[in-house]
Amino acid sequence: MTVSNSDELVKRIARLARQNQDLEGYIKKLEKMNEKLVRENSTIKTLYEKLAPQGIKEVIEGEKNERSLKFNMATVLFADIHGFSKVVEGMESSAVMDELDEILFEFDAIVERFKIEKIKTIGDTYMCAGGIRVKNISNPIDVVMAAMEMRNYLEKYEAGKRGDDLRIWDLKIGIHTGPVTATISGKKKVNFDIKGDTVNTASRVEAVSDNEMILISVMTYELVKEFFDCEYFGKLPVKYKSDLQMYKVKGLKPEFSVNGEGVLPNDSFRIKFGLIQFTDMQEIILDKLEKELPDYLYYHNVKHTVDVVTEVELIGWGEGCSDEEILLLKTAGLFHDAGHTIAYDNHEYYGTEIAKEMLPKYNYTEEQIEKICSIIMATRLPPKPTNLLENIICDSDLDYLGRSDFIPVSNTLYEELKAQNKMGSLNDWNKIQVKFISGHQYFTQTARSLREVNKQLQIDRIQSLITE
Repeated sequence: MTVSNSDELVKRIARLARQNQDLEGYIKKLEKMNEKLVRENSTIKTLYEKLAPQGIKEVIEGEKNERSLKFNMATVLFADIHGFSKVVEGMESSAVMDELDEILFEFDAIVERFKIEKIKTIGDTYMCAGGIRVKNISNPIDVVMAAMEMRNYLEKYEAGKRGDDLRIWDLKIGIHTGPVTATISGKKKVNFDIKGDTVNTASRVEAVSDNEMILISVMTYELVKEFFDCEYFGKLPVKYKSDLQMYKVKGLKPEFSVNGEGVLPNDSFRIKFGLIQFTDMQEIILDKLEKELPDYLYYHNVKHTVDVVTEVELIGWGEGCSDEEILLLKTAGLFHDAGHTIAYDNHEYYGTEIAKEMLPKYNYTEEQIEKICSIIMATRLPPKPTNLLENIICDSDLDYLGRSDFIPVSNTLYEELKAQNKMGSLNDWNKIQVKFISGHQYFTQTARSLREVNKQLQIDRIQSLITE
């Protein structure tokens, strides 16, 4: 190496050292400026909270508006709307995207109709889930029904656009049921994102599905097999777990579809489905009663409502009622004392008003709602039922008269009336009870055979308590 080259190298090193020192100094200046900005920002936020606490808090909270919820049973659907490789020659890409937008728009309408939550669209893959936002046990059926509508819609769409001989869009669907974790964001418009093994499995089920196929996991199958005609498809290897069995959904079972064609649900489907939905509705109403019933209702409490719902089903089956009649009876039993959340007197009427508001959301027909309201009103004392269903609820409402726990249950009714200054002494109450039971008769053969035999024993027990 020459001297000149060596001198040049030394100069370059020295220059780089100076630049490095300058850079370190600049970084320190930036750090100090950043610390100053953080302090100033904190001061400004504190000042704004003092001057306008509500406004600034909303802004700050909006920045941290994400939260997570765990749903123990959700049904996740992945739908792959593919067809770009089949685009007919000469079809513009904008026209293709317009068609895809049309399809996705209709899919949005379908999932909304079934109260399913759209999660997102990734290219031409559509993702949605039932059982989130509002928990329900009917979500596997809802999602499979939505999948069938998606498939039927796309078939009709293609036939209308291109006739029966040409298709450019195909659809394959994968569905799986299980627990998910949902991340919720947004205030005015709430958005959901979900994750977990259930999501991953649903995506894998869709991946092995085929054109025009609705493929479901065995978990979903066990929850929907009563309604749908399914065919075993095969096994999906799952890492660290046993193989997952899968089934193809061919359509509704003939007995649950219009003309047995497996496409459109009939009245039998709606009634059977209504009995499943009843569980969700019951949870909502019982929660309402738990929160809103007055404290002095020692007898007309949640337990009494559950007892009546149970008893109308028991007597209903004993009297040979149909599935629809059982549904009407259980629904009437659930609402028959809900009016106590509004007023004690005339609570039957208020119960019908609550039922009229809620039942349309669960697809009850106007005729069914009218019958349910009549059944509820039949529980007014003295009971004067006019048909079998009214007989059944009247017997169920007064079932305690022939039960072994009659006296403690009767005493809770006394305490309830006394708390409202509607009853005098316990001795007076016992006299009224003897008179009432002596004149009472169950209306149905089932109730008579179950409870009538104990009524004379109850009369004797109460008379032994009367002191004058």
